Amino acid sequence: MTYDQHRLSGIFAALADPTRRGIFDDLRTAPKSVTELAQSHPVSRPAVSQHLRVLESADLVFATPQGSRRIYAVRREGLEDLRHYLNGVWDEALTAYAGEIASLNKHR
Repeated sequence: MTYDQHRLSGIFAALADPTRRGIFDDLRTAPKSVTELAQSHPVSRPAVSQHLRVLESADLVFATPQGSRRIYAVRREGLEDLRHYLNGVWDEALTAYAGEIASLNKHR
């Protein structure tokens, strides 16, 4: 499994901020406007817009114009590098665990 190290760093940086992660989590449930997101978080609409720009630059969300507002949604493809990275971490952990079990069974 391969992943783009630069993109992965951007994803981790974008999701490191708790407010930004909360906004991302809100968008995981349903697409929302800046106004809707600002109502759910203790930050202003301009601050929500700034957080959304960071999430957009990390390819985690996208906006669709709808009249005079923009509706934001999660860009699922943007999570592919993160998924590949975490799958690799889990594969290594499970392989090490299986090796330990095999070693314990061998010494019985």
